[in-house]
Amino acid sequence: MGLFAKLREGLTKTRDSLMGRVDTLVKETRKIDEDFYEELEDILLMSDCGMKATTAIMDELRRRVSENKVKDADTAKQMLKDIMIEQMDIPRPPLRWPMVMLVVGVNGAGKTTTIGKLALRFQNIGRRIILCAADTFRAAAADQLTVWAERARVPIVKHAEGADPAAVVYDGIQSAKARDSDVIIIDTAGRLHNKVNLMNELNKIRRIVDRELPDASKEVLLVLDGTTGQNGLIQAKQFKEIAGVTSIALTKLDGTAKGGIVIAVADALQIPVKFVGVGEQAEDLMPFEAQAFVEALI
Repeated sequence: MGLFAKLREGLTKTRDSLMGRVDTLVKETRKIDEDFYEELEDILLMSDCGMKATTAIMDELRRRVSENKVKDADTAKQMLKDIMIEQMDIPRPPLRWPMVMLVVGVNGAGKTTTIGKLALRFQNIGRRIILCAADTFRAAAADQLTVWAERARVPIVKHAEGADPAAVVYDGIQSAKARDSDVIIIDTAGRLHNKVNLMNELNKIRRIVDRELPDASKEVLLVLDGTTGQNGLIQAKQFKEIAGVTSIALTKLDGTAKGGIVIAVADALQIPVKFVGVGEQAEDLMPFEAQAFVEALI
């Protein structure tokens, strides 16, 4: 199955239950009037696009329809798709090596699984990876990451449960230097309810990374559970404040009818969505492309 087909299949729930209503609306619309706009706005809100993003989309659609004197709903639909693509198409800096990727997110969002899938993805393009189990707070977090390290056949650095996360990161960096690794992926604790402690912990880790690898590319990847909808958006805003998030991976989109959360997150944070997860297999974590996403959705 090709990447687009896999993405389209993964977004079936959102497309069928809500976004599919866009097609129905377009087919039934005889003229573009206020009823058309209101129905379209309801569809976007119900797919979890969020009020801010939906308002921006609708305002721009009204403007373009009026400016171009559009009469048929099918043309308006294409304009809608173009606007959604523009909203999510946030520039991403190119990958540089070596790279340190700090992965953040609440427990249960799919953080550890995403790290494992990323390790496989980087390995498939010929990069040398090392994993660093710096989530020493959650029981069995290091064990779960070890399973993925073994599956991807990449080394992992870990300490005993309860150890200082910064010490684990320091050892991980030394090991990466010795192995001439291209990528260090660091798993971190997901204790968002204790923001001060988490902020202090992440700042300490960052200082060590900056000191030991001053020339490395740094990325803070936030993993969000797509099924949490607007709660995920709240988490994203908090992690942006705490951790200086630079990119986002949205997981479990195959399990929700509210895939519009991708639009809400990208619009609210103005941070690029880098990966979307649409299944359990390693290849189901896919690089995000705004145009392919919208085409698969509508």
